[in-house]
Amino acid sequence: MAIDNTKSQMRKGMLEYCILLLLRKGPSYANDIIVQLQNAEMIVVEGTLYPLLNRLKKDGLLTYEWQESTQGPPRKYYALTAEGMEALSQLDAGWNEIARTVSILQNH
Repeated sequence: MAIDNTKSQMRKGMLEYCILLLLRKGPSYANDIIVQLQNAEMIVVEGTLYPLLNRLKKDGLLTYEWQESTQGPPRKYYALTAEGMEALSQLDAGWNEIARTVSILQNH
């Protein structure tokens, strides 16, 4: 159905922004990012998240560091860079513009 595809594309478009929003609070392990997104009712699987995290790192928006874990092997914790914070600020402004437009059209 076309509506399902549109909704899926909307979620994909928002995923990068949502990840940056989560990391604004501090470094996070990929599995924790998935759980936080699921808690916000955005379903994401590892096969989608890891390539996106790698692209964001390659683009200079994220960095990571390995931290020892009491529950197994070391874990990679992702964090925003200064460039990532700037990108998030720009995405915040873009989101506010989109939300305003949709609100105007919904109430028109």
